[in-house]
Amino acid sequence: MPDSRPQPPRLSSSPSAPAGPAALLLCGARLTDGRTVDVRLKNGRIEAVGTAGSLAAVSVGTRVDLRGYLLLPAPAEPHAHGDTALSADVDGPVSFQPDDVQRRTTEAALLQLGHGATALRSHVCIGDAQGLGALTAVLRTRRSLCGFAELTAVAMPRVLTGVAGANGLAMLRDALKMGASVVGGCPDTDPDPAGYAELVLELAAEFGCPVDVHTDAGDPARLARLAAIAGGLRSGVTLSPCGGLGRLPAAAAARVAERLARAGVTVVCLPQGGCGAVEGRGTAPVRLLRSAGVRVAAGSGALRDVSNPVGRGDPLEAAYLLASRYGLSPEDAYDTVSASARAALGLPEVRVEAGFPAELLAVRGDRLASALSLAYSRIVVHQGRVVARTSAVREYSTSAAVALDLPRQGRAQP
Repeated sequence: MPDSRPQPPRLSSSPSAPAGPAALLLCGARLTDGRTVDVRLKNGRIEAVGTAGSLAAVSVGTRVDLRGYLLLPAPAEPHAHGDTALSADVDGPVSFQPDDVQRRTTEAALLQLGHGATALRSHVCIGDAQGLGALTAVLRTRRSLCGFAELTAVAMPRVLTGVAGANGLAMLRDALKMGASVVGGCPDTDPDPAGYAELVLELAAEFGCPVDVHTDAGDPARLARLAAIAGGLRSGVTLSPCGGLGRLPAAAAARVAERLARAGVTVVCLPQGGCGAVEGRGTAPVRLLRSAGVRVAAGSGALRDVSNPVGRGDPLEAAYLLASRYGLSPEDAYDTVSASARAALGLPEVRVEAGFPAELLAVRGDRLASALSLAYSRIVVHQGRVVARTSAVREYSTSAAVALDLPRQGRAQP
C-alpha cells in the first residue's frame, strides 16, 4: 500500500557541486510528447532541457533519477478548506482554536503537497464563533510553509448585508488588512445574495484583490447577475463549485456559461464531492463551460471533514474523475488541475521548458492516462528543489507468481 505521507527524498550529492545556489538535474524523465530528457533546475527556474544524457557533463549539486517517470507541470489546489480539514473524526464540535486550526491546516497542506500541489488557496471562515482566530492560524501556516508550498488565504464571512451583516463587513476589512489576499464568501447564505455579491466586489476593487466566492445556486438569473457585476473587476473573479449549473436545462446553462465567459469569470468545479451538504452536491457541467470559453479549474474541496469524511485532497484524483466520469481527455483533465488552476490563482504559467518556474511533478508512468489512473509514486519539485516524495511498491506472493506464470522476483511500481 502506498504511504501517503510526504517523505524526504533520497538524493545523491555531486562532489563537484558549484558554490552558491545548487543546481538540480532531473535525469531521464519522460515528457507527455514522448521525449526522454534531462532537465536542469537552478534559482527556482528551469535552466535547461536536453536529450537524455546531454546535461550529465555539467556539474550539478544533486541528481534525481527519473527513469520510468512522467514529468509534468505541478498541479495547484484552488479550493481547499484548511481550517476544517482532517476534523471528520473529532468527537463533538470542531475546534477553531488557533493552535488546532494551524495544526490541521499544516498537516492538510503537507498531504496535498505530497500529492503534488505546490500552491494552495485555502478558504477560511471569519466571524461567528471563530472571529479572526482561524484566519490568524492559516496566515501563520502560510509563513511556516514558505519554501515548501505557496499558501494563500480567502476570507469568508457568512453574512454581509443588513444590520446582521455590519459586523461581517467590518471583519472582512480587518481580514484583508491582516493578510488575507482574496475576498470570498457564500452569497447563498445571505438573505440578500445579490447585495452580498456587490459588497464583495466593491471591497475587492477597493483593496485591489481577487474574488473567490462559493455558489451552488441553480437560479440562472442570480448567476447571470453575478457575471454581470463581476465583469469589471480587473483582479479576477472565481466561482465554485457551481453544481447548480448542472441542474439547469441545457439551454439555460448554455446562456449562463456564455455570460460567465464574457465576464472572464473562472469556474472551479469539485468533482471529488464538493464541500457542502451531501444533498446539494453536484459537479458543474465542465464540457459545456469549456465549450463556451469559460476557464474551468478543478479543486478538491473538503479534505476529511464533515462535508466529505473520505476526501483525499488529491489533484490527480480530480483530473481522473473529470476524465472518467465527465468525458474530458486526460490532457484537458490535467489542465484543470495544473495550468488552469494556476491561472485561477494568479500564478505564472509552468511548462517543462527553459525559463519557466521549476514547479514540477514526476509521476511513475509513461503516459498521462496511465499516470492519472495509477499515480501512487510521485516526486514533487517546488522552487527548483525536491520537497516531497511518495514511493509505492507492489509485490506478488510466490504462489500468485507461480499461478500466473510471473517472474518470482517481479514487481510493479505504480
